[in-house]
Amino acid sequence: MPEILTFLSLPQLMTFLSAGIVLNLIPGSDVLTATAFGIKAGPRAGAASGFGTGLGSLFHIALAALGVAALIAAHPLALDVIRWAGAGYLVWLGWKSFTATPGPDATEVGRSDRLLPVIAKGALTNILNPKPILFILAFLPQFITPEGPPAALQILALGLLFCTTGTLVTMAYGLLAGLAGRSIGRRMGLLNRIAGLMFGALALRLATSG
Repeated sequence: MPEILTFLSLPQLMTFLSAGIVLNLIPGSDVLTATAFGIKAGPRAGAASGFGTGLGSLFHIALAALGVAALIAAHPLALDVIRWAGAGYLVWLGWKSFTATPGPDATEVGRSDRLLPVIAKGALTNILNPKPILFILAFLPQFITPEGPPAALQILALGLLFCTTGTLVTMAYGLLAGLAGRSIGRRMGLLNRIAGLMFGALALRLATSG
């Protein structure tokens, strides 16, 4: 990837990195998802969810590089199907969190064998959110240079760089949310309900964003 990024001058690269980090710091669906998992199950789960959303972003980047994202964006019905599927999945996560009974499952989720489902849920939540498709198509092409490598390779390189910084930021949000949650009390049922409400609010936001 470093070789491919030589199509950008140093000022262009710094501009891209700065803009990407600022955009990632603004709480969006990925941050809310990681935060909810952090509050529900602790810092390791929050960070794992953030890592999962980063993996989900790779799906959108691959679509953009292959040109499939442009095709999906041109058909509103496809975006509606993805959006409602994502909203339904978040409602399900919210209901499970809201009705969960505080106990070992919440405090032991940090074990490595239990982090994989959290990573998978974070990835699926991101994949089922159509907004990254539109965002990538709107943001990344601004930094493509005609004299550089093929556009697909430029989008892939920029997307991987943006995904890396975004994943680190989202993992940090989830980690901090988990630490804050534990300071309040890891076994308090209120934390599960807060996480459930966050998932529900995120589902509503996703469903009404069309």
